Amino acid sequence: MNAQQKWIAYYTILIKEVLRFTRIWKQTILPPVITTSLYFVIFGNLIGSQIGDMEGHRYIDFIMPGLIMMTVITNAYANVVASFYGSKFQGNIAEMLVSPIPNWIILAGFVSGGVARGIAVGVAVTLVSLFFTQLHMQHFWIMASIIILTAALFSLAGLINAVYANNFDDINIIPTFVLTPLTYLGGVFYSISMLSPLWQKASLLNPVLYMVNGFRYGILGIADMPVWVSYCVIMAFILALGGFSLHLLDKGTGTRS
Repeated sequence: MNAQQKWIAYYTILIKEVLRFTRIWKQTILPPVITTSLYFVIFGNLIGSQIGDMEGHRYIDFIMPGLIMMTVITNAYANVVASFYGSKFQGNIAEMLVSPIPNWIILAGFVSGGVARGIAVGVAVTLVSLFFTQLHMQHFWIMASIIILTAALFSLAGLINAVYANNFDDINIIPTFVLTPLTYLGGVFYSISMLSPLWQKASLLNPVLYMVNGFRYGILGIADMPVWVSYCVIMAFILALGGFSLHLLDKGTGTRS
């Protein structure tokens, strides 16, 4: 395939993925917006007023970047795992893998769709957050790059989950037992400086912590660790999961009988 044909293949997959979640926006975009609004009301206004300032910022301002990042992570992941498994279940993926389309194009198309949904939900949640707090953008490009890289990372994780899933129940295992604990223990609602030294060290093993802190630095200008560390951790996971995902597609794992 020449460059134009590759672009057409990528663009087609991307448009299919975008149309997939925009057509059912009441199921894909609206629910996380409502859920996050409840977080703002309960944790931000009611509980936050009792906690006081956090790292020199109001509590609702402090948790706002984490809540946005949490919705980006879950929706980027959910988009790819559901879409890829659905295509695998219907046999579409097997047809794509035996076509002249390079596997990296297929991978890029699905991941880009996950990134698109993650950003769409992130923007919607950000707009809703303006009803509860003011948005102070300290480092726009850091914020934008962190959110795109994080969405790409969890899109890759969703694809790997979909490859190994044997039924629809399997695609819910990782979000329930892995993503939820990681996000809630990833510094969304607190600073790790509040923890004991032992739990601070344990928290450093949580990759979501670096993403939340990198994003918080982009918005508020504060973080529990240097922002370059966040970039290094995110890029390392992207390279590892990206390489593994491409390896699975090349082998046809879970997609070819």
